[in-house]
Amino acid sequence: MQTQDHVCRTPAFSSAGAAAGDEAAARPGRSCPLHYRYPPAALSRPPEIEADTLYVVGGLYGNRPALDAILDRCSAEPGASALVFNGDFNWFNIDPAGFEQINAAVLGRYALRGNVETELASDDASAGCGCGYPESVADEDVARSNRIIERLRRTAVSFPSLRRRLAALPMHLVAAVGGVRIGIVHGDTESLAGWNFSREQLAVTADAVLARQFAAANVAVFASTHTCLPVARALAVPGGDALVINNGSAGMPNLRGTAFGLVTRISSRPAHPGTSCLTLRCRGLFVDLLKIDFDQR
Repeated sequence: MQTQDHVCRTPAFSSAGAAAGDEAAARPGRSCPLHYRYPPAALSRPPEIEADTLYVVGGLYGNRPALDAILDRCSAEPGASALVFNGDFNWFNIDPAGFEQINAAVLGRYALRGNVETELASDDASAGCGCGYPESVADEDVARSNRIIERLRRTAVSFPSLRRRLAALPMHLVAAVGGVRIGIVHGDTESLAGWNFSREQLAVTADAVLARQFAAANVAVFASTHTCLPVARALAVPGGDALVINNGSAGMPNLRGTAFGLVTRISSRPAHPGTSCLTLRCRGLFVDLLKIDFDQR
């Protein structure tokens, strides 16, 4: 017997459909619908994006000053650059003008839908925020996220054309930077709201498990977000180096004692000195977590 919803699980659990005994865990904010899911092989396709430099902006969360800083940074890149908004670009933009401004800016560029956009485009509130939170996240945090999406949906319903455009966004994209294939996902290789690329799970996932996902997707880098904490995991796979990079959040502070957001920059050229808090190399590419300073007021 299968439940209608699937609990988005990490490698420590089964990734098969949730059984009847899991119904207690399939609740708003902790579960996600089956239509959130896809196999890693879905990314084994020709790239939709080709660029010398790729910016992956996950977790903008409706932050307009951060958006302005990101657009300025990307426009200053030499050569062919591409900007991808990696889902959850809405959240705190609860005012109608802010909602319209954020979505008008993002939807004119490459974008994925995160769980936030997926739920904003739907009238079915049974998944709550669609975050797929693991049990390590406190119930009060889950409840707060569910309240935020309910309130933001009341703003979104005044913009039916934007909601239709959000619903039509893909769950993943493939890019090529300097001939190296990049898989861009909001959550992980199996679910839009998956937590396999969280800091906690990447610390315990075996290289062999990740290597199978890289092989199935035919990519050298997975760029993700969703979990709000940045993390990188490098490993060797057949064919060369591989890397998982999670930018955490572009629109909120990520690191203790700091006030900047982070975005992922993947390029055949190094980043400008002083702009990155982490630089890695993968198959000749420079992979950075760039600092995004925005006006805190």
